[in-house]
Amino acid sequence: MSDSGSFDPLTPPSPVSSYTEWDPLEEVIVGTVDGAVFPPWHIALEPVIPADQRQTFRDHAGRPFPAERIALARQELEEFSHVLSAEGVTVRRPEAPAQDRPYATRDWSSTGLYAAMPRDALLVVGEDVIECPMAWRSRYYETLAYRPLLKEYFRGGARWSAGPKPELTDEQYDLDWTEPGPGEPTRLVVTEFEPTFDAADFTRCGRDIIAQRSNVTNDFGISWLRRHLGPDYRIHVLEFDDAHPMHIDATLVPLAPGKLLVHPDRVREVPRIFKGWDVLRAPRPVIPDSHPLYMTSKWINMNLLSLDETRVVVERGEEPMIDALKEWGFAPVPCSFRNFNSFGGSFHCATLDVRRRGSLESYLDY
Repeated sequence: MSDSGSFDPLTPPSPVSSYTEWDPLEEVIVGTVDGAVFPPWHIALEPVIPADQRQTFRDHAGRPFPAERIALARQELEEFSHVLSAEGVTVRRPEAPAQDRPYATRDWSSTGLYAAMPRDALLVVGEDVIECPMAWRSRYYETLAYRPLLKEYFRGGARWSAGPKPELTDEQYDLDWTEPGPGEPTRLVVTEFEPTFDAADFTRCGRDIIAQRSNVTNDFGISWLRRHLGPDYRIHVLEFDDAHPMHIDATLVPLAPGKLLVHPDRVREVPRIFKGWDVLRAPRPVIPDSHPLYMTSKWINMNLLSLDETRVVVERGEEPMIDALKEWGFAPVPCSFRNFNSFGGSFHCATLDVRRRGSLESYLDY
């Protein structure tokens, strides 16, 4: 059921408005890899950095990512921006602050990471854009790259909120974290000392928002967001067969009303709240073993961006995914993004949908 709401002729329409992952996309923020640096090594990274990259992070802490890798990813972001513009989407870009500049609180010091993944740092729900209290110390000031845009959107009529700024002291982390053994339950590195969450641990289906607890998102953070959003929204916390959870958008991806893409191993059984939905188990990724992936698995092939209920942006080299989407009734929009994948994300991570044409509705029958 749609909400008509009330209209105040003195208040301009909000430039921020997005309720789902699939309504027609009108405006989007695309991130930047400029200035990206390896973050200082910290226990929070241990559960989610691929095992073959952990020593690389230790050895290069605080130093820039390889210049040639940044240059190639920058080219792909430019191509992606042109593709979006050609599809009728307004593209906005953040600033690129110096990530190697050290900063400190009363309890710790760090350098930054990047402003490549706006989907991690900011959450848009309706007309509200929310700055997330992120769990990595290296991302403490990440939203500053988007401040000029946030100010513009607020002055234009949008809501602008922020989660509680976390202290990120040692109490927030399980300093004794170790890799769970075979058959052992998933062990999360964040505690419940204070609320933290990344926006990418939430996916929006109108009134229903799907969430997961992860190595950056705790129950405290989910509770804060639930109370902040109020009774118009229902947050459902799901669990998946994932020993290293961080971000839901390569595990469970709603692409259109009634269309759900799922990870074939992590989602053994489709959640009951998606009763009646058509489900596609994602085809195996084809990223070559030789391609460097600093912060993600090959299943980043699932990290798609819906432009509407039919058009979906997909990595040009992922032919099995392209073929599966076509057979499923979608119109894939191919774009090269393999070098950007190296930095830990793909099309969904690299964007924040500022405005989609649609209203608040219910799509789940449970």
